[in-house]
Amino acid sequence: MTQVKPPQELSAPQGNATPPPQASSESAGQVSGRPSMGRMVGLDLARALAVFGMYIVHIAPMDSPQGSVGSWVYFLAEGRSSALFATLAGFSLMLIAGRREPKTGLAGRQAKARIAIRAVILLALGTVLAMEYGDIIILAYYGVYFLLALLLVRLSARTLALIAAGIALVMPQLAFVLKMWLSDSVQQTINAYDPLERLSTVGVLDLLLTGLYPTITWMAFVTTGMALARLDLSAPVVRRRLAVLGAGLATAAYGLATLLTGASAVWNVGGGGGPSSGSGPGSMGSGSAVSGSMGSAPGGPELSASDLLGAVSHTGTTFDTIGCAGIAILVIVAATAAMDRLPLLRRLAKPVIAVGTMSLTAYVGHFLAQSAWPASGAGTTTSWVPVLTYILTAIVFATIWSRFFRRGPLEYLLNAATKPAKYIR
Repeated sequence: MTQVKPPQELSAPQGNATPPPQASSESAGQVSGRPSMGRMVGLDLARALAVFGMYIVHIAPMDSPQGSVGSWVYFLAEGRSSALFATLAGFSLMLIAGRREPKTGLAGRQAKARIAIRAVILLALGTVLAMEYGDIIILAYYGVYFLLALLLVRLSARTLALIAAGIALVMPQLAFVLKMWLSDSVQQTINAYDPLERLSTVGVLDLLLTGLYPTITWMAFVTTGMALARLDLSAPVVRRRLAVLGAGLATAAYGLATLLTGASAVWNVGGGGGPSSGSGPGSMGSGSAVSGSMGSAPGGPELSASDLLGAVSHTGTTFDTIGCAGIAILVIVAATAAMDRLPLLRRLAKPVIAVGTMSLTAYVGHFLAQSAWPASGAGTTTSWVPVLTYILTAIVFATIWSRFFRRGPLEYLLNAATKPAKYIR
């Protein structure tokens, strides 16, 4: 296991400004009411935390003793780190399309072209990586998210928030019905004509409905991030309200799910019993075989309608979606506030922030590293040493690289690929 930049592929256009090496490329976004450096650094910090969360899910041992610190760390990262990525993806899209006010005219068309180019590249890159690692790769899903987000980039924060709420409340139930209607034979028939399915086993049905990050429900996170980007996160009153909102959403979602279905349908801590067990990179499993996707995924268990009241990670239920969105809001608000209000912490966190400025590189890099070091994959280790090694390596690499270059390696390539958008008229 997904992104938002989460990963840094969502980097905003650089414009004419030149941010410091440690600052996110988003800091150069030209928007009305230019945000403070702390706020942009806060987004990079949130991205780095999402990267480390993905490392934990993909590399850390899944069978930590029940109730141990390791089991809780794994539980907190599973599903929630990828949801944070997707939320940050929506935020970053608005940095491209015009944050507080949408870009219009020529600037608006060029911004949409940059987003569309990113979508195609991520879809292609995600498909290539999925050929090796299966449905756990989130990049191809991002490509679909971005294309749909093009329809939303001019909407207000209130409208975007309402859309996000509507998706969270309605789409999980619709997804369940569609999956029950699409029998295995129907899915196989559709997949037989799907070139993406033949290439990587992650086809159109996976991207839209049956995969680990299905668009039908995960657009809730993207639109949440887009709504956040429309707000002035430098204003203390806005931060306080968002903090209350995020905490309220998470508490209500997980609390109600626990009340309605019992703790086992929410707090799957320890024992590796999470819905994505066995789906880490180390297992090299196909996404189509990942259990835990809501409804009936090929190779996965049938889930009953009562499971819609649970909130286990990656089940895609309403409570799971709302709870993950609430935590994502809390992390983003906390990171931006901390970087704004605590200069000492910002200086101390520079090495971690550097990872957030090149999160696409850090994300793709850890999969490639696991291919070279298979013993570090999920389900193949009982030690936390490998994941700590990956985190430390990412920090060291990003720190050194950012002293000489403004973008990470893959971020440079993505930025170059989107330059033709300037010829749009």
